[in-house]
Amino acid sequence: MHAVLGDAACGFDVTTPGYFAETVVEEVEDRRVFRFAELAGFAPAWFRHGLLRMESGGAEGLSGPIKSDVQEANARVIELWEPLRAPIEAGDALRLIAGCDKRGETCRLKFNNYLNFQGFPDIPGDDWTITDPARAGRLDGGSRRG
Repeated sequence: MHAVLGDAACGFDVTTPGYFAETVVEEVEDRRVFRFAELAGFAPAWFRHGLLRMESGGAEGLSGPIKSDVQEANARVIELWEPLRAPIEAGDALRLIAGCDKRGETCRLKFNNYLNFQGFPDIPGDDWTITDPARAGRLDGGSRRG
């Protein structure tokens, strides 16, 4: 399950302007793929790993984590991981909440919240135990970030 912004761990307020969009359903397929003519002011992938929450209609109060957010030729496409469990009609109101991929760079650049980042970007992966020793480069045990 994907974490959703707005909880205490992220320190992110979902009512902050620029981190959510309120719009209406234009097209929906299988209750999980939403197409919009435009989402002005939001870069593609802005809502990936975020949340789509229905604000009116038969699915009011239901929400789902966003799997992808892409710009196609004439439409912005938001896809959920699972279909919502109620009928959705054109004109139903919804809210899109910005997504976080839990990387330090995203915390710093997208949310301007690196001070509260609680990840561990400098811990090497498991594969470091099977690598060959290096003859050149920095071998001081410091960060591997450039």
